[in-house]
Amino acid sequence: MSEIRVGDRVRFLNTTGGGVVRSLKGKDQVVVEDEDGFEIPALIRECVVVGEREAQVNSSNRSPLVSKSPVAPKPSKEVPAPKAVEPETKIVETPEGERLNIYLAFLPVDPEKLIQGSNYEAYLVNDSNYYLYINYMNRENSSWTSRFNGLIEPNTKIFMEEFGKEALNSLERVCLQMIAFKKGKPYSLKNAISVELRIDTVKFYKQHCFMENDYFDDDALLYPVVRQDVPEREMLVSAVELQEAMQQKKQEDRRQKPQPIVHKKSNDDAVLEVDLHSSQLLDNTNGLSSGDLLNYQLDKFREILAKYATHKGQKIVFIHGKGEGVLRKAIENELKTKYKTYYFQDASFREYGFGATMVIIK
Repeated sequence: MSEIRVGDRVRFLNTTGGGVVRSLKGKDQVVVEDEDGFEIPALIRECVVVGEREAQVNSSNRSPLVSKSPVAPKPSKEVPAPKAVEPETKIVETPEGERLNIYLAFLPVDPEKLIQGSNYEAYLVNDSNYYLYINYMNRENSSWTSRFNGLIEPNTKIFMEEFGKEALNSLERVCLQMIAFKKGKPYSLKNAISVELRIDTVKFYKQHCFMENDYFDDDALLYPVVRQDVPEREMLVSAVELQEAMQQKKQEDRRQKPQPIVHKKSNDDAVLEVDLHSSQLLDNTNGLSSGDLLNYQLDKFREILAKYATHKGQKIVFIHGKGEGVLRKAIENELKTKYKTYYFQDASFREYGFGATMVIIK
């Protein structure tokens, strides 16, 4: 009996029915999804593989755009049969799909156990009219390890792997290599792509980092890989140059964590300015949602107030910008609820317009 893997089409030996293997339970059980979408636990020894591995996502996260045609069962070894011809999958193209939009997505298996450490599923979303050959890998020390490789159809998402919290540290640096093409029709040439991403593994323990999205029924943590044909960060450095850069990096001091810009006004030593613009607080905001940025800015706001909590009469100007007023309202709410003893007002209109709030420590 061949080894049973997630995605294999199986039938039951001791009863009628079968379906597609959606997950493994321990060493001797699998969960099989039947044609009606019901998931049935079964012993591995009571299942036999009858079809090729299904390369699409599990039942709860199946692509809303296109579904894979069923795979014809393998003919019995005892009875010769003519070679089955697998039907072509009908590709539904869209005008916006002529540009590549590709995302790496992570979903918790059990969202209620994020703090303790849930298992996670990794998917690649291909929101385009192109087939993709992909290689997904992670870096450990000075070498790369391939975690998944295969072909993704147009306008689909594909399950790549399930991993536990013990694997998070190895996923801080990942890379995706891709080649885009179409079958049997003319298309615009797309350059081969190699994109390296930094994954903030702390987010995997925070419920608010998994957000509603266009590709999954459940909340997911999405990292853009390519947007409108533009890679997020394309690797154009040779392996030799990478090795040299890594050796040079070992000789340099680690960069300090970015800190909010705080400086005293030259005309009044009692006033401090703190710039809360995300461009001043972070070197790179790739992969961060607007909610993530707001939480980071509020954390810096609280950090400054805590630092000067004993400086009675201290004046601090927080520069938040005008924008849509989201950060300004959030700061005012903090001051009204958590810092009720502090006095605050709009900072000088001449200097800041409507883009700053002055707080006086009481």
